[in-house]
Amino acid sequence: MGVLDKVSWPEDLKRLSVAELEQLAREIRQLIIQITAKNGGHIAPNLGAVELTLALHYVFDSPHDRIFWDVGHQCYTHKIITGRKERFKTLRQYAGISGFPKRAESKYDSFDTGHSGDSVSAALGAAVGARLQGGVRKSIVVVGDGSIAAGMVFEALNHAGALKQDLMVVLNDNEMSIAQSTGAMAGYLNRIITGRMYNRLRGDVWNLLGLLPEDLSGKARVAARRISEGLKSLVVPSVLFEELGFKYVGPVPGHDISELISTFRRMKPLRGPVLVHIVTRKGLGFKPAMDDPETFHGIGPFHIATGKLVSPGRPSFTRAFGKRMVELAEGDDRVVAITAGMCLGTGLKEFREKFPNRFFDVGICEQHAVTFSAGLALDGLRPVVAIYSTFLARALDQVIQDVCLQRLPVVLAVDRAGLVGEDGPTHHGVFDLTYLGMLPNMVVMAPKDEDELCQMLEFALEYGKGPVAIRYPRGGSESSFGSQSQPVELGKAEVLRTGKAGCVLALGAMVVKALKAAENLSQNGLDLTVVNARFVKPLDRQTILEMAGVCQRLVTVEENVLVGGFGSAVQNLLAEAGTNVTVRCFGLSDRFVEHGPRQKLLDLEGLSEQRLTQRFRNFFQK
Repeated sequence: MGVLDKVSWPEDLKRLSVAELEQLAREIRQLIIQITAKNGGHIAPNLGAVELTLALHYVFDSPHDRIFWDVGHQCYTHKIITGRKERFKTLRQYAGISGFPKRAESKYDSFDTGHSGDSVSAALGAAVGARLQGGVRKSIVVVGDGSIAAGMVFEALNHAGALKQDLMVVLNDNEMSIAQSTGAMAGYLNRIITGRMYNRLRGDVWNLLGLLPEDLSGKARVAARRISEGLKSLVVPSVLFEELGFKYVGPVPGHDISELISTFRRMKPLRGPVLVHIVTRKGLGFKPAMDDPETFHGIGPFHIATGKLVSPGRPSFTRAFGKRMVELAEGDDRVVAITAGMCLGTGLKEFREKFPNRFFDVGICEQHAVTFSAGLALDGLRPVVAIYSTFLARALDQVIQDVCLQRLPVVLAVDRAGLVGEDGPTHHGVFDLTYLGMLPNMVVMAPKDEDELCQMLEFALEYGKGPVAIRYPRGGSESSFGSQSQPVELGKAEVLRTGKAGCVLALGAMVVKALKAAENLSQNGLDLTVVNARFVKPLDRQTILEMAGVCQRLVTVEENVLVGGFGSAVQNLLAEAGTNVTVRCFGLSDRFVEHGPRQKLLDLEGLSEQRLTQRFRNFFQK
């Protein structure tokens, strides 16, 4: 029997010795590797956060004390030891446990997360809320070195320091390494800084200096503070956080359970905001993830023996985008690429290698990415911001104020549009057509396949009259039209097949599915026209009105919420034109879609080939 067999809940941890906790960490790592190899997931961040998670649950009393995970992609150990060990094999599967914290899943999950930068704000609010209601409970935040660069984190740190609210922020730094001598000195200072006697004595000395005559008191306090800061800053990067009002602790070795427990125990009774800086290694315990943590940050199913993907090399929109970006940059030195901490995910690795001076990874700072791109466009460059749909929403104000209002030629390459699958509702890109389509001066396109994406990218860079957004899904298209596709023209759709029974206006990834559904029905005598809309803004008014003139029934199909989406725009156009055509809009319902395989989710939402065949038949045969 392993140690993990004896652990199901946090209270089980408290009965274990340090040696048993170390063995437990090894067993949990093996479980994480086994399950993510089968299901995919965020393996590298989780392998680096095992000891940290065990130490937090060992010292604090969750769920009474609340732990907030920034992004949440490092919560696997937390889930395993909070009653979900047996269900961990269902990780990221449909109807299984989520890959992110989820309040509806467990009382131990304090806050639903999936995006970065929100944890400190949420934890601070919870801490203040508990205090106002007379409660005594700790708020603990775990935030990574990537997330802490987000502006919202610093807004919250600044507020927490001003409030002097009890709050513990754990900075999980997996980019930095500490030499043995530095670690020893840091550990020594850590024990001093977190000790009760030191903090009480420091406060007493500070108050005593205040009793000196006024002209001496201020000078003495300034001198004491400078001496304290000078000594600590020799070995620890504390000044920034202390200026924000936090007591800084660390760096602490993040894989030393004994040291982590000792640190957290000393910090537990301290009052006011505290930041503990721990240093970990991404992917620890699995060599492929340690060697290439960027690839193994989030990955699909893989072979444990080699670390190779089970299904490598599939064509995808992302790969086509990355390849075409390199080709276009080779012929136009105005082309620059910007991403917000997602170089690999957005397909820009080759661009980064070939054009390092024209590639900018701004970190997890989507607002800055968009406005930085606007600044680049001022001097005649052609910036392309590659960003996931779900993360673009974080920069909506910048898109409006800094790009659209000034008609700057910024290209938004909106990746992972639509249902992304196993990462679930925090990562589905199902709102972008709604918020981009409402913006003046914005052109919005969606390709049916990879070849059309490349055409649209070239069109967007040549357009130059304002911003252009191209949205495309995760994975690849089911069919490629190749040279059969018509050239991309502003606001022009593409008729793919004609029929007399009705018309289907499909957009983006839904075009192929709608076309296959129409071909299925044609075998049963129901012949439909299928149009590849291409543009959401501007719409192809001429083609749509022509279809409305010859069809009594018309359907729109999109992988976006129906409210304010492509179908809504078509309905508005037809209503303004006074047409009598009967319109039905197929898209995503007004709810947050859960996690699961993309095709399964499309089927549940009525957007798979089979479901569209059925829905078309029911609508057009009336």
